[in-house]
Amino acid sequence: MTILGSGQANGAISILHALGTGKGCSVPVKLQTLVNLHDSPMENNEDEHGILTEVSSIWYRSGFPLPPVFGWEVISDVPIGQGLKSSSALACAAIRALDEASWTGLSDFEIVDLAVEAQRASGCTISGSMDDTWAAMTHGWKVIDPTNPSRESILFEGDVEPGLSVLIGLRGPRDAKIDRESFSSYSQIFERAFASLIKGSILDSISSNGMAVASSTDDFEALRICNLMIASGALSAGLSGSGPSIAVVCYESEQDFLDSQLGQFCEHVIRTEFVTTDKIKEEA
Repeated sequence: MTILGSGQANGAISILHALGTGKGCSVPVKLQTLVNLHDSPMENNEDEHGILTEVSSIWYRSGFPLPPVFGWEVISDVPIGQGLKSSSALACAAIRALDEASWTGLSDFEIVDLAVEAQRASGCTISGSMDDTWAAMTHGWKVIDPTNPSRESILFEGDVEPGLSVLIGLRGPRDAKIDRESFSSYSQIFERAFASLIKGSILDSISSNGMAVASSTDDFEALRICNLMIASGALSAGLSGSGPSIAVVCYESEQDFLDSQLGQFCEHVIRTEFVTTDKIKEEA
């Protein structure tokens, strides 16, 4: 069995949910998905939405070469179904593997467009995933208009202060139902998060956005946990994606204490950090 091509992409946490204002923003963290394209079929249990099937189909329809026989190997530490952009990471990593195998030399813009198309075709996204996909591909944060193609989608962007710790509390399977009208009801809080982004304050935005998402999904336990984290010394805390995971940002000196506090309410706590340099390109 031979590896024809490999691709990597990051998981991410939410800064601004795209259903709140029509604009979305996510920031990558050091959780990675690696996809290897093999020259023979392989069984894969990491793709519950059929994203890899859609990637293969869209790649072929776009006129790019596809091996006559191939299989996907997925190695990932991005939790699935937790609002941590696992679908975006999978789609981007798979397209990067095809790009390497085919010597097509696609730009980041082209990869993002293909990955977004695959996610939308699979039905795994309610917001379009353009912001999540940019986060999976690059470092720093980007405010995205998901109604535009990738080349026109970035409204403004910035980097993250180095040295911050990120704690991610996993709370089990997602059970919240996503209601677009409910998100509209809390537009004022989402607008506050957007205003913080305009000022370059992603930490305030994470907390405000998390409060709005928790209210939109009736996740009052998340509100209580996030408030406790901030009262305990966190710089920000909020739901990622549509939940149920909670992202807590803190200084490294506060990490142990906040980990113990968050662990009281979560099944597992992941320690990670933001991607502040473009290590995906270096490793791809």
